[in-house]
Amino acid sequence: MGSRRRRAERVEATTTGPRKKAAPRGDARIRCKHVRDAPEASDGTRFLVDRLWPRGVRKVDLEVAAWLREVAPSDALRRWFGHDPARWEEFQRRYFAELDQHPEDLEPLLEAARRGPVTLVFGTREREHNNAVALANYLRRRLRAKGSAKERAARPRRAVR
Repeated sequence: MGSRRRRAERVEATTTGPRKKAAPRGDARIRCKHVRDAPEASDGTRFLVDRLWPRGVRKVDLEVAAWLREVAPSDALRRWFGHDPARWEEFQRRYFAELDQHPEDLEPLLEAARRGPVTLVFGTREREHNNAVALANYLRRRLRAKGSAKERAARPRRAVR
């Protein structure tokens, strides 16, 4: 009986108490933040990356460098996805294909990320499965690929014998 009580106390201790903010995953240069989360100095350059302006938010209150609606998923893809976690992987695949078709739209984000921290601001209630999270994943891959290509180009070549 004593071990059950201790186990229940351990479970309760891990599930109660104040919730901590999740640490940024992967490349810390690119973060995602909800429009209702207060801007912080550590956010760096903030971009709104939704196709539609968030309801109930005034433009003067949002504090973003730009609204990049071109990098948001197409209306058809956004409606198909509907923030259904079961469609997350397929959504990312389709969204990345859309982004590959217009790489010039990503340049402001990539340039800002090369200079310092970037925060992708989104308006949906879903915080884990949304276009900003997918876009951050895509940008991190692009930055890693560009970085490794530059590193390879900068290395001295060995003479072939």
